Parts: sequence; C-alpha cells; structure tokens
Amino acid sequence: MEECRILVLNGPNLNLLGTRDPEHYGLETLDSIVDRLKERASVRGAVITHFQSNHEGELIEALHEAAGWADGIIINPAAYTHYSYAIRDALQAAGLPAVEVHLSDISDREPWRRESVTEDLCISQISGKKGEGYLEALDLLLDHLAELP
Repeated sequence: MEECRILVLNGPNLNLLGTRDPEHYGLETLDSIVDRLKERASVRGAVITHFQSNHEGELIEALHEAAGWADGIIINPAAYTHYSYAIRDALQAAGLPAVEVHLSDISDREPWRRESVTEDLCISQISGKKGEGYLEALDLLLDHLAELP
C-alpha cells in the first residue's frame, strides 16, 4: 500500500495546550501530541502534515488544499465545532474521510459545547481522551483507508 498522507487540523487556542485549562485539556502540549502522532504514523506507513490556526479562514484554506494531496483528515475544530458552517462546508467539499477529535468530553461540558456541526461528516468522533484521542483517530482513519478499494 502506498504511504497515506494525513492532514491533522487543529483550531483556535489549541496552541495553548499544556497551560490552558489542564483539567479539561490535560498537560500535554500540541507539539507533543503531534510528535506522538508522527511516530505512530511512521510505524503505520503514513505521513502527518499538521496545521493549527486561530483563524477560521486559514483552517478553511487548509481543508481546500488538502483535497489535492491528502488521503484523510483528523480535525479538532475546537470552538468552531459548535457553529462554523464555513468549516463544515470546507470539510464536506474536501470530500475526504475524516475523524473529529476533542480533548475534553464535549458531551459532558456546557450545553453549547455539546453540539458539533461537523460530526455527521466524519467517520467517527473521539471525545474526552485528551492526547490519546488523536492516536485513536489516526488508527481509525488508517484502518478505514486500508479497507477502501
């Protein structure tokens, strides 16, 4: 099988991981999570391209570009999860298999955090497993891609 190319897309404030609200998001930094993802991807014959932005338009552009090179997407839209139909539309337009990840358990948070406008476009949503959720998302996505014709 040819090497899978995966976009890992992280939304606003995730650059603050390790210091921002550790009770919900843990103490691990985003760089550490991405490093672990790259290690796992290498073992599984995949390559990770990571992009994080605090700006909605940049996330949308990354999704547009991914349609031309990526095989799949791991996305944590962060706060945009709950209301960004623009990110939803870009994810849908990319037309790639995706897994949505959340560090905290969004079903056990404030009522406004419980709604995801992108979940139904994804093959799975992983929530509440902190950095481990990204590794699970990668495995799910790669297993899904391996089953495609």
